[in-house]
Amino acid sequence: MENANFESNSLFELYKHLNLPVNLIDTAEGFSIFNLKEIGFELPYRSTPYRPNFFSFLFIKDGAGNYTIDDYSFEVKPNSVYFTNPSNYRTFCWEKIEEIYLITFDEVFLKKHINKEVFETFPFLLTETVKPKIVTDEFYEIIERIYLQILAEYTGTYHYKYKIIGHLLAVLFYKIKEYFWQDYNPIYEGNRSSQIVKSFKQLLEKHYRDLSSNKIDTVFRVQDYANAQNLHPNYLSNVIKSKTGKPIATWIAEKTISEAKALLQNTSISIKEITFKLGFSEAAHFSNYFKKHTKTTPAQYRKDVSESR
Repeated sequence: MENANFESNSLFELYKHLNLPVNLIDTAEGFSIFNLKEIGFELPYRSTPYRPNFFSFLFIKDGAGNYTIDDYSFEVKPNSVYFTNPSNYRTFCWEKIEEIYLITFDEVFLKKHINKEVFETFPFLLTETVKPKIVTDEFYEIIERIYLQILAEYTGTYHYKYKIIGHLLAVLFYKIKEYFWQDYNPIYEGNRSSQIVKSFKQLLEKHYRDLSSNKIDTVFRVQDYANAQNLHPNYLSNVIKSKTGKPIATWIAEKTISEAKALLQNTSISIKEITFKLGFSEAAHFSNYFKKHTKTTPAQYRKDVSESR
């Protein structure tokens, strides 16, 4: 297949690239849920390498396969839960699919339908590499009830269905946090490189939250992120690139665009005010930056979102 090492901003993009059916995926809100059995994979199935720009949970009640991220390969078995976030390139392989539910969501969805401090409430979302975890029958029954309720809302036609899904997803996060990550410290993940990545992600999140709340008005440079960890900027850049597969400038650009989209979608403040909230000195500069990364202007993006609702 062409275009190996594909980067996808959504599951819809990924499945189209892999020539898989996309009829079960609603592209409206950056969220999806379904049983993989309904996709109709020709088993055994192995994907080409890809890097997602979205989060995902797999709930494997009856199925088997494996995921590979960098040099790590993880086997998934019945009664297991597997979480991935936007990070490194990976592949997946399925040998058996009977009842495997996949939930995907992006950062804009999380902040719109859960809360803007979602990464503080659920710090495990910033983990780098997580092994699938086999859970007890009792716990699986608990989370199964929740994700099946999410599915029922997803396939419904209620006006507020995504708000309801956001609340249910938060409940699911709390259950998973209590079961797996009650004492999780996102700074420490076993080696120095992982600590650097986690610290960078946390500082990136905090910095843009401070920009959005007008606590600060200056965009950080790579040097500023390096200074925060007493590192040489070249070393920080190398660690981020080697551990995540993305240059640090890409992380900063994606975060800026994500925050811009959230503000354009979910607030009525002017584009000029958004310009200053994100640390740009002029609206024209912000507009050009946004168009460079999205192929549309902030005004057109806001108009398109408004008309689609």
